[in-house]
Amino acid sequence: MSDTAVGVEVRKRRWALRAGLAGLGAVVATLAFAVPASAHVKVSGTDAVQAGSGVVTFRVPTESATASTTGLQITFPANTPFTSVDTQPKAGWTATVEKKPLAHPEPGEDGSTITQYVSQVDFKATSPASAIPPGQFDMFNLSVGPFPKASTVSFGALQTYSDGTTVNWDEQSADGTTEPAHPAPVLTLSPGGSGMSAAGVSTAGVTTGTTGQESSSGSSWTGIAGLVLGIVALVISAAALALALTRRRTTAGS
Repeated sequence: MSDTAVGVEVRKRRWALRAGLAGLGAVVATLAFAVPASAHVKVSGTDAVQAGSGVVTFRVPTESATASTTGLQITFPANTPFTSVDTQPKAGWTATVEKKPLAHPEPGEDGSTITQYVSQVDFKATSPASAIPPGQFDMFNLSVGPFPKASTVSFGALQTYSDGTTVNWDEQSADGTTEPAHPAPVLTLSPGGSGMSAAGVSTAGVTTGTTGQESSSGSSWTGIAGLVLGIVALVISAAALALALTRRRTTAGS
């Protein structure tokens, strides 16, 4: 091969290498901006069945880059009241349960009359060491009941940071598809007596059952996995091009 042909070939490989590196940068940027977007306060429940009782878990990530999460105030819906809420002991945190009068008292299982429902549960860190640092998350569990006879139930979540700022996760999707800036945690309930468990997690007002959750979460992780595989492929391609370019230079020099 002539020197001119070798030079043309080298230039082609250089352009290919640059294109590969540019694509790698684009994929990395997409991954960096795509992942944090889903880091909101969410709720899930593996035994959330209509008219039943079970454990719900609130997942709380710290989205601030400089402050830690020191508090979480969960607000329960008044239109579908929960009359029983028990908190799970959590080291380094206190939990305060607040109640309000029921508009219509209900009969209890023991023959008594239930006159109050749980309106809020307020979790607070007892020390800076117990707070949730930036880039980390924690779980808060509640045993609740009875779940309403509805397909979904929405909660409010007020997140407090160590610098005094707060984020109120209480917004609903305006069109049922677009996620608002601060979506409320929404739990999907499976029909009573169906024998199916529900793990409904949604923050955009668009909720699904177990299958839907797998689809939503699976799609999210599948997308991330695809981006990671794309990065790996681009790195391998770039390395191969660099190796080929080095060999070509060696051959031309000899």
